[in-house]
Amino acid sequence: MLIRFAFLAYFSYFTNSHSFAQEPGNASELPALTVMGQETANQRPVTTYETPISNLEFDPRVDMQVRNITEAQGDISIRGGTFEETGVQVGSITILDPQTGHYNTELLMAPEMLGEPKVLTGADNAISGFNSNAGTVSYSWSEITKGGSLTIGGGDHNLNFQRLHHALTGAYGNSKDWTWGAEIEASRSESDGTIPFGDHSFDRTSGRIQLLGPDSQTDLFAGYQDKFYGWPGMYSTKGKYYETEDYQIRLFNFNHLQNYNEGHFEVSGFYKRLSDHFILDRKNPPIYHYDARHQSLVHGFAISGKHNLNKNFSLNHFAQYTYDKMDKSKVIGGYLEKPTWNLKNGDFTDRQYYKISLVPEYRHALGDEEEITLKAGASWDDTNRDKQRLSPIAEISWTRIENEKRSENIYLSYSESTQVLGYGAIGGPTNSGTFRSTRDLRRSVSKNLETGYKITRNKWKLNTAIFHRWDDDLVDWTYDIDWETYRKANHVDITTFGLEIIASREWANLEAIGSYAYLEKNEDYSDSSIWGSFYALNYPEHRATFGLIWNPSDSIEVRIDNEWRQQRENIIRVIQGSPSQNTSSHFAASYYPKGFKDLELFVAYEKPWEKGFQEIPGIAPKGDQFSFGLTYNW
Repeated sequence: MLIRFAFLAYFSYFTNSHSFAQEPGNASELPALTVMGQETANQRPVTTYETPISNLEFDPRVDMQVRNITEAQGDISIRGGTFEETGVQVGSITILDPQTGHYNTELLMAPEMLGEPKVLTGADNAISGFNSNAGTVSYSWSEITKGGSLTIGGGDHNLNFQRLHHALTGAYGNSKDWTWGAEIEASRSESDGTIPFGDHSFDRTSGRIQLLGPDSQTDLFAGYQDKFYGWPGMYSTKGKYYETEDYQIRLFNFNHLQNYNEGHFEVSGFYKRLSDHFILDRKNPPIYHYDARHQSLVHGFAISGKHNLNKNFSLNHFAQYTYDKMDKSKVIGGYLEKPTWNLKNGDFTDRQYYKISLVPEYRHALGDEEEITLKAGASWDDTNRDKQRLSPIAEISWTRIENEKRSENIYLSYSESTQVLGYGAIGGPTNSGTFRSTRDLRRSVSKNLETGYKITRNKWKLNTAIFHRWDDDLVDWTYDIDWETYRKANHVDITTFGLEIIASREWANLEAIGSYAYLEKNEDYSDSSIWGSFYALNYPEHRATFGLIWNPSDSIEVRIDNEWRQQRENIIRVIQGSPSQNTSSHFAASYYPKGFKDLELFVAYEKPWEKGFQEIPGIAPKGDQFSFGLTYNW
């Protein structure tokens, strides 16, 4: 790791002309206020280096359910859906994990390589989401900007982290319209954790090359990450077990975005290999209760876009093919290998997925600034292991656009989507062990009806939505009276009603964003022995967020994120004395000293105010974290 950092530092030094020298009279400018383009005040985490999912726990559009820290294992829930129902997309392709949705958020890209995340729900998710019913978190590839940064930081609990990023750009040959870019990044982090046996050690390396033309952008990406983290009762809910995850990921991506006279399209491909080692109890290494090693691979390609047939008619299209394989799986219990406990006991160990969406669109102008848009089409999902399904998609909307800072939109949509589950749910043991599968899990179907209103003005914006979702044959991890011994993948039918309100406002030196969300669920497990759920019924009935960015002077910036929630009552929380309400805060401040060009000094503090609140039922709650450091940009 140190050799890699030294090499990158050497490379960065000889490819830019900036220095750390003090320059009297040259004050650095503060970063632009950006709440109007993002949903949280903070982007840098308190507990480690930055990742694409950092600080999403304060994003009003998603609900993060965390083990250890967000960057260790952060499950994303959208509108009360489970982490398995949520897709993560880069470019036009959804990158899934064959073993479990817990690893769906393992994106190895440096934050500079991606744009701000969009959250696709309703008709948008039905068109371009893939194997995701509740929604999709979608990232675009950014244009490479010449320059770089070095971050060094630390904090309590023996936290220390370092990050180095550097990018080059230049003209492609003698062309005035084409440019090339290359960037590389290395990050590492380690900590003892906010509670005993809650430590982590992360190491990420990523790189990208880019060719940028007047109407196109092509990106090639490669990344490697080695992660270790521990947490008491991380999956088992038994605090006496000091569980650990240790895995390595290799990820390769290709992406090409093309604009043309009649529209645009985007082609994406990826290859991902994950090697995982899970230990149920590291306190007594010679006598593991459960020691599991798995290796999976997945790759695929996708194309999406919009083709304008004429000024009124367009065709929205999407297609994705993915192949996955549970390559290796070995489980040891009490010194002995347990062949019936591994994840290759199902009816198959590899699968091919297919999806095609075709949604024609008609636009009718009501004037120079207003139009009505009608969309109606369908998506087709199939695998070589499951039954196929055709899902309808329809939306009607009214839009007024006066300029880029004054617009309104009202929409009504109905859509259906479908999903099949990975090998953790279908390939493991069915009647023994801690994690029990069900062989004959059916394809789940989600039906979503929603309406919403969006308005943007020069200094403020407001987004609202009301939705009703019917999940049939949703797969959930449930427990019964013997909840401390095992959990099992089971079907459930759930209806969800929800309301979302997100608003932001900008002043001269202040920006604020606030939100409120309400969720109500009714469930039917068709099994009276089931006591409850770890995921599908782990949701906030009421949730509010509030973020603030304040610049009290030319050289000081303060960022604050807060979240309050009223979680649905869960019997495990009741038994273990965990409260159902919680407030969390993330405070950060940056100082940009006059006379030192591009230098930032920062401090940050993250605090859950209810010390005993369990984000996931039975999982040990996290503690406070303080950190500080500096970033030098060039």
